[in-house]
Amino acid sequence: MLIEDGFPGQRLRVLPARRVAQALTQPGIAHLVVTDAGYFPTAQAHGKIRPEGIEQCVVLVCVLGAGRVRVAGAVHEVRRGQVVVLPPGVPHAYEANDRDPWTLWWVHVLGRDLAEFLRSSGMTAEQPVRQLRDVYRPVSLIEEIVGAMERGDTDASLLAASGAAWHLMAQLCAEQVAGANALPVIDAARDYIVAHPAEPVTVGRLAAMARMSPSHFASQFRRRVGTSPIKFQTQVRMGRARELLDTTGRSVESIATEVGYGDAFYFSRVFRAVHDETPTSYRASRRA
Repeated sequence: MLIEDGFPGQRLRVLPARRVAQALTQPGIAHLVVTDAGYFPTAQAHGKIRPEGIEQCVVLVCVLGAGRVRVAGAVHEVRRGQVVVLPPGVPHAYEANDRDPWTLWWVHVLGRDLAEFLRSSGMTAEQPVRQLRDVYRPVSLIEEIVGAMERGDTDASLLAASGAAWHLMAQLCAEQVAGANALPVIDAARDYIVAHPAEPVTVGRLAAMARMSPSHFASQFRRRVGTSPIKFQTQVRMGRARELLDTTGRSVESIATEVGYGDAFYFSRVFRAVHDETPTSYRASRRA
């Protein structure tokens, strides 16, 4: 016999149907409404059978143990570090592994942005299980959702839960894009640029480090990161410059050197091209 809930140490929140209907009409909240959310630790005999599916999208994140999901005529094994996404209206069933029952963080969501998230990420009933590159970020977001709902079903609580749910679905979309374009040497090059903003880099040098031709490296970097290596370095440098302008009293010349520009006038020109104002006026406007 499968058990839906009642596990020692669980956390569970369900939004009343009337409140769900209200939330679907409220600005901000209506983009993604969390109707149910929870945490089931070591959920022995946990499971659910929904022959008709439900109107919400079900997201299950397995952090320990294992289980399985049945959907679209297929059975998919679920392991630690994986996420299950079951689209609305799709018949499904899932259950914990008998010998090593899963520990789950989970949410049910619906709203005007849900269909777009599912389309853009390729999350379908035929491919309901994905390996997470970073399980901690989705878990922290679901924990944030549960915490917000535990504070009641006020507008403020539901808005907080909705925002975290939007972030969660965006993170799952980003996981899919990253997985499709994953290339460790490109990730390493990106991380190198972030860690060494002041160091001069060229496509040729980065390509040599990655053991690629410059043209192939540049195309792969743009595909993975969304821009060229040089433009990405400028973004990193400008981000660091803004941080220093906001949080220190250091001179523009000192900051320019810190982020890799030996010429403060050239640094100011680049900064203005990116921000439509000089470093000095930027600092003044932030402290006004």
